[in-house]
Amino acid sequence: MKATARVAVYAVLVVGAFVSVFPYLMVVFTSLKTAPELNSTAPWLPAVPGTLDNFVSLFDGSIANVSFVAYLWHTVLLTVVLTVGQLVFTTFAAYAFARMRFPGRQLLFWAYVATLMVPNVVTMIPLYLIMRQIGWVDTWMGLVAPYVLGSPYGIFLMRQFFQTLPADLEDAARIDGAGTMSILLRVILPLSKPILGTLTILTVVFSWHNFLWPLIISSSDSTRVVTVGIASLQGNLGADYNLMMAGSFVALVPLIVVFLLFQRSIVRSVALTGLK
Repeated sequence: MKATARVAVYAVLVVGAFVSVFPYLMVVFTSLKTAPELNSTAPWLPAVPGTLDNFVSLFDGSIANVSFVAYLWHTVLLTVVLTVGQLVFTTFAAYAFARMRFPGRQLLFWAYVATLMVPNVVTMIPLYLIMRQIGWVDTWMGLVAPYVLGSPYGIFLMRQFFQTLPADLEDAARIDGAGTMSILLRVILPLSKPILGTLTILTVVFSWHNFLWPLIISSSDSTRVVTVGIASLQGNLGADYNLMMAGSFVALVPLIVVFLLFQRSIVRSVALTGLK
C-alpha cells in the first residue's frame, strides 16, 4: 500500500509539473516556428527542424522602430533601479517598524500594510494625474517613482524577519558603542541575507514583468520596456504570435537565471520567518 501511495503521489506531482511547464514549452515551440508552420501545425507540437529567424528579426530592428535590445536594456535599467531602491528604503522602514520606538508605530505600520488590499489598478489613474501635473509623463522619473521607495509587502516581509532576530545582539552592540546605523549595517544586515535574497527576487520578477504602469506612463521608445515592446508586435492587421513568443522567451531567460541563483535564499527565509 505504501508503494502504491507513493507512486500515486509522484504521478500527481509529475502531472502537476507538466501542466505548469507546458505553457513555457509552447512559448519555446512557437518561437521556433515560421508563420506558415504556426498556422499549419498544432501549437503544442515542436517545430521541425525549427528556425531562429524570429529571434534575428527581433534583434536586428526590422520589426519595431528600435531594436529589441533597446527594450531589454530599458527593462534591465528599470529592474536595477527599482531593486536597489526597494532594498534600501524597505530595509530602513522595516527596521524602524521592528526595532525603533515612536508614537503611533503600530497604527502607522498596519495602516500602511492595509494598502495591500487595494488593487493596483485603482491607483493607476490618480498616479497618472499626479505624474502629469509634475511633468513626469513619458519620463524615467515617472516610470520608477511609484515603486522605488519601497512596497507594503516588502516592508512587512522584512519587519517580520527582523523581529525574529534576538534583541540581545543589538544590546551588546550598543554597549560596545555602536549607533543605530552601525547596528543595522554591521549586525542586522549580515544576518538578513536570506530575506534580502527573497526580496530581491520578488522585486526583480515584479519589475521585469510589470506591464500596466509602463504602458500607461510611457508613450515613446525612449522609455519602452520589454513587456510593452512585446505587446507592440501586435499590429492592426493581426498579431505576430511567433515573434511575440520569441520575445517572451527572451524575456523569460533572465528570470529563470535569477530564480536559480536565489532559490536557496527563498527556502531559508521562509524557514526562518515561519511564513507560509
